Amino acid sequence: MENNKDLNNVEPLQIDEPCCIANTGCIFDGCLDDVVGECIFVDKVYDAATFNLQGLQGGNNISMGSLPCGSRIKRIRNIRARKFFNPSNINDKRNLTVTPSTTLSGAQFVTDAQGNPVTVPGPAGLLQYLIYTDTTECDSENRGTPIFGSQEIEITGCILIEMDVVYVDGDGDRQRTTLRGKMPVNQTVTNFFELCMPSVYDSAFLPQFTEFCNIAFTPRLATQNINRDIRVNSEGEVTANFIVALCITCEKKIKVPVQLCVLSTGFCEQQVSPREICPEYPPLFPPQVSIPFIDPDED
Repeated sequence: MENNKDLNNVEPLQIDEPCCIANTGCIFDGCLDDVVGECIFVDKVYDAATFNLQGLQGGNNISMGSLPCGSRIKRIRNIRARKFFNPSNINDKRNLTVTPSTTLSGAQFVTDAQGNPVTVPGPAGLLQYLIYTDTTECDSENRGTPIFGSQEIEITGCILIEMDVVYVDGDGDRQRTTLRGKMPVNQTVTNFFELCMPSVYDSAFLPQFTEFCNIAFTPRLATQNINRDIRVNSEGEVTANFIVALCITCEKKIKVPVQLCVLSTGFCEQQVSPREICPEYPPLFPPQVSIPFIDPDED
């Protein structure tokens, strides 16, 4: 709790500070008299499954920049890889994308008259697909209905590769530098899964299916040999051969809307720097008027 108080009193970030810390505006002083029950309307995860998948992507003659003419690479200190993303064009074909495509067995995606899947917005705008099957048999036993599926996960775009090297320049002096390049990726991995689906009759809402993935990379030289995998031409241009392990985590969820009674200490409030022109500013959230928030001494 003391950490939360310290965050609220943190000094303004200095320009020369390279990193920062976050402040949620959520403070609890330990007094249970301030805790009340609140009813919130949210999506509940009914069932979920997480999968770790992997694939391999090779890259030949990847351009890695250049060194001074006459240089020779003596040692590789480190190789790193990360996603490429162009914030100025979200539709850039070089942006790395992970696209799952799912087929269900034992249930179906709800569609409109044209056969287009019906979706509802989820967290961060993530589309959630309505699903349906006859759950009568398992409803009678107060249990969920198992459904199965297969998916293909398509990985396309580019990854950024950074290679820290030690080289000898034309004068025979050892130098260090970091070479950078873009490597194209085009891979498809397959996965199978089972999920538990709630009743489609005992709720005002149909169950929702959603999935999302993230990816990390483990790069290395293709044959782990500098002489075979790296070329430096007469002009100092460097090309290299790589193998990159694609390490993928995917999660699938079946969600249903529910109401929850939670314990709360009230709305989060951020500290605002005062301004001299306006004497006061409007609130961002309305005041609570339920009985626990009303002072019994007030009229």
